[in-house]
Amino acid sequence: MHKSWVNKRDMSVLVRTMLKKKSKSAWVVDVNMGYGHSRAAYALKDLSGGEVISANDYRGIPAHDRKLWRESRELYEAISRMKPVPIVGDILFEMLDRWQEIPSFYPRRDLSVSNIQLRQVYKMIEKGLGKHLIEKLAQNPIPLVTTFFIPAFCADYHNYPGDIWCVTTDADISRSWAPLDPKKSRIKYLASNGRVVERLKLYGVRSEQIYLTGFPLPKELIGGLNVRAIKALLSERLCNLDPNGIFHNRYIRTIKGELGPMHCRATKASHPLTLTYSVGGAGAQRTLGVKILNSLAKRIVHHEIRLNLIAGVRKDMLVFYKNAVVEAGLKEELGKWVCVPEFESRSAYFAGFNEVLKTTDILWTKPSELSFYCGLGIAIIMAPPIGSQEEFNRVWLGYVGGGVSQNDPAHTDEWLFDWIASGGMARMAWNGYVEAPTHGTYRIEDLVLGRPSEIHPLPLIV
Repeated sequence: MHKSWVNKRDMSVLVRTMLKKKSKSAWVVDVNMGYGHSRAAYALKDLSGGEVISANDYRGIPAHDRKLWRESRELYEAISRMKPVPIVGDILFEMLDRWQEIPSFYPRRDLSVSNIQLRQVYKMIEKGLGKHLIEKLAQNPIPLVTTFFIPAFCADYHNYPGDIWCVTTDADISRSWAPLDPKKSRIKYLASNGRVVERLKLYGVRSEQIYLTGFPLPKELIGGLNVRAIKALLSERLCNLDPNGIFHNRYIRTIKGELGPMHCRATKASHPLTLTYSVGGAGAQRTLGVKILNSLAKRIVHHEIRLNLIAGVRKDMLVFYKNAVVEAGLKEELGKWVCVPEFESRSAYFAGFNEVLKTTDILWTKPSELSFYCGLGIAIIMAPPIGSQEEFNRVWLGYVGGGVSQNDPAHTDEWLFDWIASGGMARMAWNGYVEAPTHGTYRIEDLVLGRPSEIHPLPLIV
């Protein structure tokens, strides 16, 4: 098993000390449009001493830049929320999705010709978008790491003097992620999986500018290079996800060899069976959480399962879910067996969400960037995808065996417990842990800081 390796020698005292200090080794830049790009940036915050700069919402941003960013975000969120509306929602979203469409990968061919979206982005950059931010960061030209393509393009166009790194956040990407002239660009890509590596080549990016790292997962859920935290948390999950021991009995030698003395038959879970439903930043699938809640109501009352409803930082969704809990007759269970966490800021949300995941056995979400979280050993149930990139995330998640598409949410209380009783959910948690990349954060740090890596290379699985 490739996750069972332990580095032959410990990281040097110098590197450990550097990472513990709140020193700034790189600029980490995201955009606060949805949660995906910010979630990746949050995992990389050690590079920047804990500071993440949002390209569309930083102190001193010019009014012109703020207006352009706000309008694009509001348009996307408005159309995303309309997606569930019959006919009209589908038509509007299809128009938006075609604008950022990911072309078929096969047959392999030259896909370097720019699309409409990319040309429009560069017209805005030519008019000054991002220039103020890049000039500000250039006063201290340390490496710039961004989790969205536009800040990378701005840095490249406006001649940022330091290295420019762009982290991809999905299992496949549109042409808009590669620059207008990819052969001349200085942007270096930190690819989330093998498909993205090959896709960037088709878009014309030079192979020496592409590095396969995996998606950056939160360090607090990994536990260092020897994955101490993951192993301990996975052991507890397997206890909850395989109550009849079907999965364990079949793979006990493999499980013992990987998890050692902490395997499930030698310990017990410290938390009840827990399902977390996470809604996206636009809130397009908020009603799905209510359907899950209503279906599981009796199971929750009997303390057979605990449910977390993650509303993010939006107060309207927080109220929406709390009202739904009361209407489901579960007021007495609120805060105990039904939890609706409240977060005062985006950074508090990412930190709090990671804490919730420590006692989460099953994550129910649309196949967003959270698809990569199967690498933490969390079984994933996929809500319907929203957009081309999520279609590819769905395919990738099924490919590695870490997740499955949802059944009828109105009958969650039946099919979910059938999957658990059969050991099927335990198998998904295990598959994700074994097959999906885990050390993306550490690989990215090594590359950006220019230090030798002690982590095994990823196979080019597409």
